[in-house]
Amino acid sequence: MKAKHIILALLACTCMSCSQRQKNNGNMETKVKIETNYGDIVVKLYDETTQHRDNFIKLVEQGTYEGTLFHRVIKDFMVQAGDPESKNAPKGKMLGSGDVGYTVPAEFVYPQYFHKRGVLAAAREGDQVNPQRASSGCQFYIVTGRVFNDSTLLSMEQQRNQQRLTVAFNALAQKRMKEIYKLRKAGDQEALMDLQDSLIAQAEKEVAQQPAFRFTPEQVKAYTTVGGTPHLDGEYTVFGEVLEGMDIVDRIQKVKTDRNDRPEEDVVIKKMTLL
Repeated sequence: MKAKHIILALLACTCMSCSQRQKNNGNMETKVKIETNYGDIVVKLYDETTQHRDNFIKLVEQGTYEGTLFHRVIKDFMVQAGDPESKNAPKGKMLGSGDVGYTVPAEFVYPQYFHKRGVLAAAREGDQVNPQRASSGCQFYIVTGRVFNDSTLLSMEQQRNQQRLTVAFNALAQKRMKEIYKLRKAGDQEALMDLQDSLIAQAEKEVAQQPAFRFTPEQVKAYTTVGGTPHLDGEYTVFGEVLEGMDIVDRIQKVKTDRNDRPEEDVVIKKMTLL
């Protein structure tokens, strides 16, 4: 076959694949079936989180997840999977550090997408080594969470707002560290207290210029009915949700685990398929 004909044939196959996906999804939703030894889970991927969606599709098509485990399971919190090193891992081995050699930039579509029960989100390293909150290139989790009452959510709002004040104060203090060290060395407690009061006032002024953190009505409704993990909102990228098989996720979250939260009996992803 001539090169021109080969290219045309490849383009035709690609177009047919895209058309089939559009036809199957109707409204252009991308759906993935996760087959496990506990049963099947069907998730949809959000179009608004384009890079996470496309990366997940690529890994599914490459078969990256086949044979990997749900290696971290915490009841009433989440079930996590996607570590390439979990394939054929001996029992008891600590997992969770495997990756595919790259990260995915954070895509927070908040508050539209938040950590309600059943959402699919990307795992990542902590803020200390990952201040941009970039996602793991392969590891993901499904939220199970728990139900909260209104007073607990109100307390969480207050904590979030206090945390913003603390972050603003620390940032200002960091810029004045030489001065702080000098005053400490001189033992000038009065000057240190004056500087602290000044920085607190500046931090409060900065925070006051921004709207206070509040959960949206949609979040309150979800967290007080189906539940979730609200403390993760705005911290990790949510890029999909479970459409079918939440009962399977619940079965997985109830398995016995070791001290590292790894299931004592392997929960295996046998296959992932684009629908």
